[in-house]
Parts: sequence; structure tokens; C-alpha cells
Amino acid sequence: MIRVVGVAFENNKQIYYFDPKSLDLRRNVTVIVETERGLQFGKVILPPFDIDDKTLKYPLKDVIRISTKKDYLEHKKNLRDAENALNKCRQLISKLELNMQIMDANFTFDRSQLLFRFLSENRVDFRQLAKELANIYKTRIELRQIGVRDKAKEIGGCGLCGRKLCCSRFESDIASISINMAKNQNLSLNPNKINGVCGRLLCCLKYEDETYKEYKKDLPKIGAIVETEKGKGKVVEIDILNKKYKVNIPEVGIIDGSN
Repeated sequence: MIRVVGVAFENNKQIYYFDPKSLDLRRNVTVIVETERGLQFGKVILPPFDIDDKTLKYPLKDVIRISTKKDYLEHKKNLRDAENALNKCRQLISKLELNMQIMDANFTFDRSQLLFRFLSENRVDFRQLAKELANIYKTRIELRQIGVRDKAKEIGGCGLCGRKLCCSRFESDIASISINMAKNQNLSLNPNKINGVCGRLLCCLKYEDETYKEYKKDLPKIGAIVETEKGKGKVVEIDILNKKYKVNIPEVGIIDGSN
């Protein structure tokens, strides 16, 4: 077990774990933490607690300190400057005639990096854009292409189920989802039924995939020939969750079968 604290950053619902050290970190306390991008200003969402270190997906970095009033003012200045940088970047994109849509801009707390995230259907040669931005802001520039799933996560909305989008509400990792998951669950392959508001396959397809795989192990496949009390027949339908199936027997008709 290892002691961690859950921290979130501005405009990002995802919670990241850090080493709280010996600091008195309560909910909503703002902190300065060390990240791969540099120092960041964040807020404590989950006070320190113990977790199995095997569940951590990344190296645990430190909470540097509880933020001061000076830190807070510096953070607010970074937000204002990032907004100005966002507008400037859009102007440069228009001038360079690049096919990309900038989503947001963020300075690290120590201003060692300025990150722009953008959407584009194709790969974009943004070398000139990065060069001009670096000349203006005198810091390391990163332009990161994101997908429509990431955009949906940021914007939020309601899914087909009528509830808030999983990716926006709690999903931290947008994992790979395949059409085989829909097939495995015997779902209609109608895009209106299996695609989310982002236009990609529903995230929830992966939640029950393992259960369906487990249940299907004991069931025959559609088209298989099976032996029943009334003779041999072809499986024409399966009910995975109830572990039942229907068999079409010549001269008898369709009967229920089960394991």
C-alpha cells in the first residue's frame, strides 16, 4: 500500500495521484505539484488515503507545497496569459491557412511550457506555427492533436441512456473500443444505436464485454448444429445473459434450449 492524494487541474475533471509527503492536505486545498510537464497548480479533490501501488499507472510524483496567495495570483495571471495566447494562436493559424481547430491553451505554473490542444481530421504540419509561437512567448511550445472523444470529454453532454457522458463524468482513460464488442453483445450494428454523441463507438460497450465473453463460453454459436431432446437442429438465436438459445428442428420447428 502507498499513501496518495487526488489532485485535479483547471478545466480538467480527471484526478491524478501524487505523494502527499507530510503535508496537511484537505479537500479543496490548492497545491503546487510536480508533473512531467513541470510545476502545476492544482486542487485537492481526494484527501490523502492508502492505495495498492500496483494499481498506479504512472510514477508517483510529489506535492511540492500548499499554495500561497502569491502562487494563486501567479496562477490567475497564467490563465489570463493563456487565454491571450489562445487568441494569438488562432490568428496565426488563419494567417498560415492551417486546417486545425485549437481547443485550449495552458501554461505550466512555472511557465516552462505552453501547451495547445487542437482538433484536425488530418495530420498537420505546424512547424512554422510552433516556431512563431516560441518567438513570441519565449518558452517551450507543445501542439497536441486530440480526437473527438477528447472533445466530448471536455464539452460534456448526455448519452443515449439519458445520463451524463461517462467520459465526462468519471472515465479517466479513453480506452480502445472495437466493433467486435458490439457484435459480441449481439447488438444491432446501426450507427445510431452503438455510436455516442462524439460519433465514435459507445464507451459503455467495453464495460460489459468481459461478462458477455464469459457467458458466451457455454453457449453454442448461431448456425451450430446441436442435439436436443427432440432431435438435432440448428441454433438460430441466443440469449446470452439468460444463457438460453433457440433451435430450429426440421419437422418440429423452433424450440428453446439451454445449458
